[in-house]
Amino acid sequence: MEESPVFISRDPRGIVTATLNRPRFGNAYNGALLEALIEGLRALAPDPTVRALVIRGNGKHFQAGADLNWLAEAAEYPPDRAYEASMGTVTAMQLLNEFPKPTFALVRGACFGGGAGMVCCVDVALATPDAHFGLTEVRVGVSPSPISTHMVNAIGLRHTRRYALTGERFDAAEALRINLVHEVVAEDAIEARLAHILDETMLSGPTAMANTKDSFLGANGLKLDARQMSQLGHESRTQRGSAEGREGLAAFREKRRPAWYQPPTSG
Repeated sequence: MEESPVFISRDPRGIVTATLNRPRFGNAYNGALLEALIEGLRALAPDPTVRALVIRGNGKHFQAGADLNWLAEAAEYPPDRAYEASMGTVTAMQLLNEFPKPTFALVRGACFGGGAGMVCCVDVALATPDAHFGLTEVRVGVSPSPISTHMVNAIGLRHTRRYALTGERFDAAEALRINLVHEVVAEDAIEARLAHILDETMLSGPTAMANTKDSFLGANGLKLDARQMSQLGHESRTQRGSAEGREGLAAFREKRRPAWYQPPTSG
């Protein structure tokens, strides 16, 4: 596969696949991947020949969240550049959530942080039984602000409060229970299942689908305006650059517990 961080392909029917392409890093996103994803989504959205969009990961994993080395680097950026880095995540999620064609995610392996955010932003999410999930940002002292609204919209406030605060990892069965994914399908059957649902979708009118999706999001206040996006970016940048954020990222790199952790007392 080409060395682009996001590889875009299209079949003769107009079904586009965006493959996240950093397999050595579990497809964790950095600035380059976000830029490529944003560019692709903006180019594909108005194209009338695009009928559907599938997001998948190259290799064993769907998307392992943010590249923590990139986050540590971004924590040292000057304020304007740090804000721009956060807005990359906010913008990518907003464009995916409001993409005017039906969107699909095929999840294998790790799906953490922003990867789970992507799953929250698509219309149909399928996972294999080996998929594992987590809203893990708080474990390294940063905030999931860029994906927060999408998490609440997809899995509800109750589940978001638990998993975004505890940072617990959970399996595909739990992801299905909390409505993060629609179906869990065996590895040897998931491609056929995706193809079947895509074929069903092709029976639907493209403009009718675009208008229906726009109505669902707009009428229920689920679109983000510029002010809301800016606030999310600011919150993300501020926490990442804080002393706690720096300590959490340093602890991860050094493979140790963060300073705020206190082990249980015995007896």
